[in-house]
Amino acid sequence: MVSKATKKTVVARIGSKPIILGSNVELTLGHENLVTVKGPSGSLSQMFHSDVTIKHTDGVVLIERASDLRKHRALQGLTRALIQNMVIGVTDGFRKTLDIVGTGYRAEQSGDGLNLQLGFSHPVVFNPPDDVSLVAESPTRILISGMDKQKVGQVAADIRNIRPPEPYKGKGIRYSDEQVRLKPGKAAARK
Repeated sequence: MVSKATKKTVVARIGSKPIILGSNVELTLGHENLVTVKGPSGSLSQMFHSDVTIKHTDGVVLIERASDLRKHRALQGLTRALIQNMVIGVTDGFRKTLDIVGTGYRAEQSGDGLNLQLGFSHPVVFNPPDDVSLVAESPTRILISGMDKQKVGQVAADIRNIRPPEPYKGKGIRYSDEQVRLKPGKAAARK
């Protein structure tokens, strides 16, 4: 335990790093910490907490906090990460890939959405929000892409929750990099 007398100021690891804007990215600071980032893919806007100060000069963005309180250190890192994700979103975008595992389980493109056959008595139709696109690369692989990292992740989670992988055979929808640990089942317990 560190006593209060020997406690030193903590240096932020993420929050103090500068954000370098590319030549094709434009950042605008508005009233009450409204940040708008415009790039080749479009624009994103978000309000940030008033306890952090956002400074933008010559293509570099710095985030400063009000004090060394734990809350302010956390807000500084959060703000920096969210603005960095906005910059990446309007330039490159974000992607998530889902794999469908199971006999007869498949996805088909239907307009902007997907028609999913997942072992239910009926097909499941999934329509994404306006700024997220879904592509059925193959009958067993779905690509989700968009500018907003949070929305892309939420759509991926929503699709996965339709039929999450079950623990005995691993059938269902999973992230492409997800490891599903299988249980041995009743037959293994009898041996």
